[in-house]
Amino acid sequence: MFRLLQTLFGKPLPRHQADEATLPSFEALAILSSDALSSVAYGTEATLGVLVLAGSGALKLSVPITLAIIALVAIVVLSYRQTIEAYPQGGGSYVVARENLGTIASLVAAASLLIDYVLTAAVSLMAGTQALSSLVPQLLPHEVSFSIVLLVLVGWANLRGVKDAGKLFAYPTYAFVLMVVVLALGGVFNLAFGHGFHAAAPLPVKALEPLGLFLILRAFSSGCSAMTGIEAISNGVKIFREPAAANARLTMVVMGVILSAMFFSVSALGYAYGVAPNPNITVMAQIGTRVFGENSALLWALQISTLLILALAANTSFADFPRLAALLANDHFLPRQMGWVGDRLVFQNGILILLLAAGLIIIICQGDTTVAVNLYALGVFTAFTLSQAGMVLHWWRLRGSAWLGRMLMNGLGAFTTLLVLLVIIVSKFNQGAWTVVVAVPIIVLLLASVRQRYRQVYGAMAIAPGQINVLEIPKRTETLGNRAIVWVPSITEPTINALRYAAAIADHVLAVWVKSDDEDSEQIEAAWQAVVGVNTGIEFRVMASPGASLVAPFVECVESEEEKYPDLFHTIIMPMAIPKQPFDGLLLNQRSINMRQALVDQHNRVFTVVRYYLTC
Repeated sequence: MFRLLQTLFGKPLPRHQADEATLPSFEALAILSSDALSSVAYGTEATLGVLVLAGSGALKLSVPITLAIIALVAIVVLSYRQTIEAYPQGGGSYVVARENLGTIASLVAAASLLIDYVLTAAVSLMAGTQALSSLVPQLLPHEVSFSIVLLVLVGWANLRGVKDAGKLFAYPTYAFVLMVVVLALGGVFNLAFGHGFHAAAPLPVKALEPLGLFLILRAFSSGCSAMTGIEAISNGVKIFREPAAANARLTMVVMGVILSAMFFSVSALGYAYGVAPNPNITVMAQIGTRVFGENSALLWALQISTLLILALAANTSFADFPRLAALLANDHFLPRQMGWVGDRLVFQNGILILLLAAGLIIIICQGDTTVAVNLYALGVFTAFTLSQAGMVLHWWRLRGSAWLGRMLMNGLGAFTTLLVLLVIIVSKFNQGAWTVVVAVPIIVLLLASVRQRYRQVYGAMAIAPGQINVLEIPKRTETLGNRAIVWVPSITEPTINALRYAAAIADHVLAVWVKSDDEDSEQIEAAWQAVVGVNTGIEFRVMASPGASLVAPFVECVESEEEKYPDLFHTIIMPMAIPKQPFDGLLLNQRSINMRQALVDQHNRVFTVVRYYLTC
């Protein structure tokens, strides 16, 4: 089984190779911009799908609406360049809002993005399936199954690690960009020497609603789905090679230019050829048929590249959902295991949760993107607004070089994205946006309740201020030949109880703390001496983990001690807090469970759990 897992997901990577997993700008653009660039495939279609409600004559408004969205793209891109400069380690909406607007605003941003990432993954995969079914109508009854297969493949690629994913995703992303360029050039050639530079009349469609400001705003808000994924580069600055911030800022501009040019080309060609929405054939496929010819090789290349980038666009969610979940876990708003880094240096638990959530959305929507597209722009514009508002306060407090111009740029971004957010809420409330409006505060309450419970539990396990627990091994008249190895996850009452038990039964006690990357050995040693004391007869060892796992080093330490003293009995002692509330098991002891199983697998003979029963 272990060899099978290594074959599927790759060999474990040493933690020092995390820096080597960074990407050059060429690959980072592909992995972080796949969502934004792929939205070209359905952004125009989303706009036309609303305009057609007012009849075929209203479809001509798609071009001015596209230009308005492109202007908004430029504002957001320039605004996020400021964010990257201020937060070179990664400045997502959650981080910016947390540091500038407070806890509630940061949780609203986090909840909005968590919803958006799930919907983005589902919409991208369903849209990718529709791109293929436009060529192969026989696939229409199997769109849900095909979308699920694509979801599993993208999840597998991400579980192998970001470096492998970057190489895998670069080729399809740039293939799609190339095919849109070929489509645009072919369209201009056809318009110049065949069709002529005049707009063809679309097939007559009976108006179901009057053409008014409200419908135009609905069409605009639908087209704004083309802007999802823009924040990904700001979130993923660490993925870039050094100088990471400078490379990310340049890549942000390049992505904005490519997105705008592609989006305008598709909308302009759709207007020129009189393309109208068709439930069985995508707008992109209709344009490709007019430019390349029906069933031509270039049409197939266009649709296959569209399928691939839409499938891989879900990678933006697989890159950012686990990273955001890890940030929330580190702040105790989610269970700590969401912040664990797997052997392939990725947040594997977050990836698995996203797989399940996106699969559920695909099944509920039955492969139809209409409802999901109406929802998922709301979350990203909520995050846009909070992020830019937070940056305004950041520059106001800092007041460094050129602070006023930067503050005005972010202020413009906050104002425009807030207007779009209000338009989306009002115009799409009855089309399903109300579910997101309701879901966001519910998720915020859940996140806040997790942190509150963590505080209660940690408070119950904390050692009283000023209390020093001097643990001494009792002097024995004869040597029992028993050694105890105690796993120390933290210096709390459960750990002290485990050490007391070890001191009572063993001639020698070794306490082992395996530290994570964000922990400091000197601080751990100081905390140990302050609470446990000195000259206790207990050996305290702080170990660094060469890989991602904090379990493996402890298991290796046990093996080493048993080999060093083969004639002695070794008792492995582990503290464990026993929760009182039914759901506390999700918050506590997850690593302890993994540790115990790893030791069982190594056939250790004596294993003891010292239980500490919580009273809260």
